[in-house]
Amino acid sequence: MEGSGIPTVTLTRTDFVGVVRNALSGIGLAPEAALIEFPMDLFLPGSDIEPIRNRRHEFYDGLTRWKPERDRSESTSNPRITIEGPTFEDALIRANHLFIANLWGDGLPLFPATAERVDWILQGATCSRDQKIGQFPPRGGVVTVESCAIALAMAGGRPEYLPVLFAAVAAFLDPLSGAAHLQAASGSAFPVVMVNGPITKQIRLSSTFGCLGPDPQRPAGASIGRALHLMQQNLGGALPGIGSMANYGAMRYTNVVVAEDDDGLPEGWPAHGTDRHGYGPGINSISLAFANGVANIRRRGAKKETPEEDALQGMHRMADFMRTPNVANLVGYERGTPGILMIPQVVAHGMTKMGWTKPSMKKFLWEHSKIPMELMKRSGAFSWLEVDSDPVTLASRDLDPWPITAHADNLIIFCAGGEHPTNSFWLQGYSPNVLGRKIDLPNDFNRLIAESNNDLGCGSDTCRI
Repeated sequence: MEGSGIPTVTLTRTDFVGVVRNALSGIGLAPEAALIEFPMDLFLPGSDIEPIRNRRHEFYDGLTRWKPERDRSESTSNPRITIEGPTFEDALIRANHLFIANLWGDGLPLFPATAERVDWILQGATCSRDQKIGQFPPRGGVVTVESCAIALAMAGGRPEYLPVLFAAVAAFLDPLSGAAHLQAASGSAFPVVMVNGPITKQIRLSSTFGCLGPDPQRPAGASIGRALHLMQQNLGGALPGIGSMANYGAMRYTNVVVAEDDDGLPEGWPAHGTDRHGYGPGINSISLAFANGVANIRRRGAKKETPEEDALQGMHRMADFMRTPNVANLVGYERGTPGILMIPQVVAHGMTKMGWTKPSMKKFLWEHSKIPMELMKRSGAFSWLEVDSDPVTLASRDLDPWPITAHADNLIIFCAGGEHPTNSFWLQGYSPNVLGRKIDLPNDFNRLIAESNNDLGCGSDTCRI
């Protein structure tokens, strides 16, 4: 079906032409299929659809006269590009100019993916370079082991980062992730990759102060997340205003790739990979969800509250922040997540000492973030419930107050951030599912870590500034 010449006519908004062409390509149809474009006004409530009737001949022509622009059987292999300059610096500048001119970059300087650099990155692979992993939505670009290595090479990554990128890409490509819709839609969704296991320490993936970056002592997260975004753009077609209609696109330079503070978890507090996906302790794994916003929540009190008062007030502040009729989280109401609450390990330990557990915290936040139906109707959020296609979401219209997610367990509490109790961090969910993947390591992974320590300096906490 790839590049099929089957006649297809699509009615689309003028500003969504790029998104629609990506989607057509992703399902194997010719991306230059006949599109009948209409301005945004036609798609607004109360609009007049008479213009569709007036242009019906364009639909007829598209179905009867359209032909593909080129032969889809032609080879689509890409030749290597040679870039020369009088000095290395000049050649590097010319390479980055080429990236920008061809819409291959993200606006910041990139490493050229030379054959030597890609071969070096591929040392982190567990299968052959031409192994096909899938097709990147929505445009449907073919994803191979080598294409992952190319993106990581461009993003400034290292071989030991490749296993994490593979796992993140595998979760992203799962149809249950919703990636095909989310990265094209206007909601500014970005993937959040949460990592558990010993690999987080080995590759210097941050779980501490400034864990969402930048951090020159822990560079892995920025490179992995940036590589994932380059694949979203170059294979999935997520160019702003063309293949991605995100109004704001926050966090998209590097997405979010973050480690949980596994070593700092209190006794009886399961790691996220265990809690959500059932992976045993010490298993290297990733968990992928989508978010579309971040906010700091002041968790600690301002006066001399007792520890119990401070904990309870902080829980109420976090729940109150979540209790808003922002219908973005409807996409994952039944099985996804309303959001990711990040708390530092010092808070997790303090809550545990007072008898709180991760399940009891989720239950409290779920109960106290429920929204009175009067407010849902006042804000118009109730209308979004009425038009939702999911039966569970639709049935929630009868609940008053309305819970922001179907189950308390859908809420993610993730232990990360510096050892300071004042703040928690909320990543607003925009995720139909939360997908887990184990991380497979190459046989000589320890050698890659030793080489990393030789290149970057000692990787243990005692060696950091």
